[in-house]
Amino acid sequence: MWRDLAALVTGATGGIGQHLCASLIGEGARVIAHGPAADEVDALSQRLACEGLVCDLASLAAVRDVELPAIDVLINNAGIGFGANQLHREVSADCLELRFAVNYLASVLLTRRYLARGGLRAIVNVASAGQRALDFDDLQSERGYDGMTAYRRSKLAMVMWSLDLAAEQPVPVVSLHPGTFLDTGMVRQSGITPLGTAQHGAEMVRIAAERALSGTTGVFFDELEPARADEQAYDALARKMLRERTDALLSGA
Repeated sequence: MWRDLAALVTGATGGIGQHLCASLIGEGARVIAHGPAADEVDALSQRLACEGLVCDLASLAAVRDVELPAIDVLINNAGIGFGANQLHREVSADCLELRFAVNYLASVLLTRRYLARGGLRAIVNVASAGQRALDFDDLQSERGYDGMTAYRRSKLAMVMWSLDLAAEQPVPVVSLHPGTFLDTGMVRQSGITPLGTAQHGAEMVRIAAERALSGTTGVFFDELEPARADEQAYDALARKMLRERTDALLSGA
C-alpha cells in the first residue's frame, strides 16, 4: 500500500514518530521526518535514509513560512505532554498556551496549507483518549493552570477538528489514541512509568493511516477500535465555537 507514497510525519525525532518513520520506510514509502531542531532531524534522516523537515511548531509564523514538500499522507503526530512541572503554564512564540498551540493550532495551520495546494490522499491526527471538555471562557488555560488538563483539551480539540475536516472535504481524515502512557519522551518527562512501547503506538498510527487511505473517514480510533470521544466532540455549537476561535487565532498570528 505504501510503495510510491510520500508521507510527512510531524514530531518524528523521538517516541512514536521515529518508529513510525522506520516502519513506513520499511513498507516502501518516501518519508519526510519533521522535527524542531536541525541537528536531530539531520541525525534521524541520515540514520533512516529519509528526507527531513525542520520547523518549530511553537511558532505559527514558522509553520506558515516553511517550504512544504509534496506528500500524499499527512500524519500530525507532534505533541507536547503534561510538562515536567504541570503547574507551570508555558506559552508559544505567539504567547498562546503551548499545548494548545503546538498540539492543535500548528496542526490545523499545516493541514490547511496542504489542503489548499491539493494532492493529499489521507490525514491522520494523533490525539488521545485522555480528553477534557474545552472551556471557551478560558481557551488559553489562564486560570488555575494544570498541564494535564491543558494537554487533554488540546487533544479533544484535535478530535473535534478532525470530525469537521471529514465532513467538509473529500480527503479521508481519522484521529486516534495510539495507546496509554507509551514509552515516549513526554510520558517520561511527566514522571509517569510507561505502560507500553512507542513501537506499539507507531503500529496503531500506521494502521489508522492505512484505513484512511482505504477510504475510512470521520472516525476516532482507540488504538484499533472505533470509539466515542468526549461528548463535546459531537456538540455542533461547541465545534462551531472552536472553528471560529481557531480562525481568529490563526488570522491574528
